[in-house]
Amino acid sequence: MKSPRNHRGYWAFLGHRLSGLALAIFLPVHFYVLGLALEEDGQRLDGFLKFSDLAVVKVGEWGLVLLLSLHMFFGLRLLALELLPWSSTRDARLSWIGWGGALSLAIGFVFVARII
Repeated sequence: MKSPRNHRGYWAFLGHRLSGLALAIFLPVHFYVLGLALEEDGQRLDGFLKFSDLAVVKVGEWGLVLLLSLHMFFGLRLLALELLPWSSTRDARLSWIGWGGALSLAIGFVFVARII
């Protein structure tokens, strides 16, 4: 018998949960920083915009786009599993995991191509 932790469904579950947690941590901080930047006369916003031009921040933005797309596609997979009629083939349901991961990577690569 296969270990449940060595199954594609487990990795999709883990990716969905961890990306959701990362986004839940990031978004309040992001909104707080935006609020601080908009509160001042504009110099603080200019400082944040200069900071966002750093390479390490661009890599972080790519990671956020990748997490967001992973969370979206794996969430859509869960909705499909819950709301659509079950197909007779297990492989069709497992292929949704591969498509979700591939589409997430494609979105991440498009984002990287736009910022380079």
